[in-house]
Amino acid sequence: MALMITDECINCDVCEPECPNEAISQGAEIYEIDPGKCTECVGHYDTPQCREVCPVDCIPMNPDYRESRAELERKYQRLMSAKS
Repeated sequence: MALMITDECINCDVCEPECPNEAISQGAEIYEIDPGKCTECVGHYDTPQCREVCPVDCIPMNPDYRESRAELERKYQRLMSAKS
């Protein structure tokens, strides 16, 4: 399941550089996560790095993008293949 950033975001800029898939970007008002790129850090880390550094705990699971661990691993493989 992809993650999302809620409107509780304080735009502290700590999550964006932590994302290994470059899924986080500045939106119109707050940071946003591209669900097509978010793998919850599967393939890179054991836990989502954006959630580890977020000081206000505003990065829950996105209920609109339910994915199993296997689906996240396949997404990671696709993203890495596209980078090559």
